[in-house]
Amino acid sequence: MVRQARAPIGSRLRPGPSVAAWLIACAGIVAPFGAARAAMNFCAAPAMQTSERTSAAPSVQALVKNVAARLNDQPKPLARLHTEGTLPHEGIYDQSVAAERDLELMRDAALVWRATGDERYLRLVDRFLLAWATTYQPSFNPIDETHFDSLILAYDLTASALPVKTRNAVAAFIAKLANGYIARVNVQPRPLTGTYRNNWESHRVKLVAMAAFTLDDRKLIDAAQRLFVEQIGTNVAPDGTTADFTERDALHYVTYDLQPLVVAALSARRHNRNWLTQRAPNGATLGVALDWLVPYALGEKTHEEFVHSSVPFDAKRREAGLPGYSGQWDPKSSDELFHLAARLSGRYAGVAQRLSPMPPAWLSVCLPLPAR
Repeated sequence: MVRQARAPIGSRLRPGPSVAAWLIACAGIVAPFGAARAAMNFCAAPAMQTSERTSAAPSVQALVKNVAARLNDQPKPLARLHTEGTLPHEGIYDQSVAAERDLELMRDAALVWRATGDERYLRLVDRFLLAWATTYQPSFNPIDETHFDSLILAYDLTASALPVKTRNAVAAFIAKLANGYIARVNVQPRPLTGTYRNNWESHRVKLVAMAAFTLDDRKLIDAAQRLFVEQIGTNVAPDGTTADFTERDALHYVTYDLQPLVVAALSARRHNRNWLTQRAPNGATLGVALDWLVPYALGEKTHEEFVHSSVPFDAKRREAGLPGYSGQWDPKSSDELFHLAARLSGRYAGVAQRLSPMPPAWLSVCLPLPAR
């Protein structure tokens, strides 16, 4: 049974007046609840009244408009995605990036369905979920597959109303993904090294945690918590420095490393587990790592990116002229990270708002913050 969404966590970030009215007035969920295998309810996603939809914040209106324009799109699933370690136009990079837009669309359509109750959006989610769950073959490369968080979220939002065929196929796919990642981590020698201690592992942990909580699988949940704590202890030093910063000499990778861990912690938070302060044996926590980044996000400290990176691919991307791989780190590149973190603790809301007054549209709908 899908659990009713809990009220979102408060903070100092203030939404616009129209969104505030929507959040205060609309705490319910549109869709009827029935037997389903999704239990995470990562998103609060309150329903909007018609008048509130027309007066909602521009970002929310844009999300609805963008999805409405694609209501008749057909899914274009691939059996494999691959972007890791490649540049644009190499291999199947471009095809993979294009296909990943399907995953984002199904997430956004699920959010719009929860907000509007319009069954057309549910039908879009249904056909995209089924197509991907029955076509894609997991490679268990977490960089290639990190965007499947959108598929898991779309399922979590809609499972109670999906046809049984789709629900069963997607649940099986999500379980296969999670169990495959867990099995691969479990056979690694300890202490974990290489891509089993850097940002790759953070993305594994995110996918496992989201899968575990949405399937409400006790065994998977226990594994997710174990892997989360292990990653904090392996990747984060007691002072908050991450292994990725040491290896890549780039705040770009600190953000890339921490954001999936914050998403994992948000998944747990919906089940009354506080992973923000969950302490690893070395004393490190996710909160300490975020706190380490805050002075850079606020511009109190600056950093020249990738100067001493030990990874050759970073130099390759710099030479190719890709933005962000040379020069000073742009704090605004961490805005989504801190808007997500603000949903874990209000102490990050001020940082998030400094970086960007409003979060990404999907997050505004998914986890809105209450007006004060």
